[in-house]
Amino acid sequence: MLAILDAFDFEHPKLTLSDLARRADLSLPTTHRLVGELTRWRGLERDDEGKYRVGLRLLELGLLSGLHTQLRDVAMPFMQELYESTRENVHLAVRDGDKVLYVEKLTGHRSVPIISRTGGRLPLHTTGVGKALLAWASTADIDDHLSRQLSRPTRYSIREPGRLRHDLQRTRRRGFATTREEMTLGSCSVASPVLVDDEPVAAVGVVVRSSRLELDRLAQPVLSAARGIGARLSEIGDDPYPGYVHDFARPLP
Repeated sequence: MLAILDAFDFEHPKLTLSDLARRADLSLPTTHRLVGELTRWRGLERDDEGKYRVGLRLLELGLLSGLHTQLRDVAMPFMQELYESTRENVHLAVRDGDKVLYVEKLTGHRSVPIISRTGGRLPLHTTGVGKALLAWASTADIDDHLSRQLSRPTRYSIREPGRLRHDLQRTRRRGFATTREEMTLGSCSVASPVLVDDEPVAAVGVVVRSSRLELDRLAQPVLSAARGIGARLSEIGDDPYPGYVHDFARPLP
């Protein structure tokens, strides 16, 4: 069943039964049986064309994730303030291995088109939020990352170990990371880590057109948003549903 669910991704949101069997490396009869069980459970849905897609039950379960019930809910008011002050793309991301996972994004009519999406992943070393997270990693973690063969999405991507290490050190000193067309031509970013007990639990940032990159205008509101999110996360502790009424089921007197 997990192999079947793994068959779906951003490029393949809908799949036929044969596609599912091929991508999950399962026999057609086994796929047919498991897909039937998943459909009855509402984990998958079948459309009028006979193709399958992720169902509502998986959405319900996904919304129980701490990234949604705690991090996203805490961060959203600060992200909205950041958007109001910049009118640019606003990102919230966490680290997932050597990539960043985008938890939420806010955008507007005039914001530059971007390739990141909620639930999507991009490299750490070419994104502002990724650099912000990597800069606060342990020395051993950074050394391990710099020893890898890093991708180069554009000619401006920094993947040379010495240059990237210097960039991360500068990020750590000033509290925020920047990228200049390192992930997408025409786009730049400013991002800062969300720290809880000095540990980077997430990063928040803005993405702008290259012609609109003004560090003096963008860095301070990004830093303020990151610090606000971190402080609020420290306040709520282990509460999985901050901001919600927890005794809603209590009968009235």
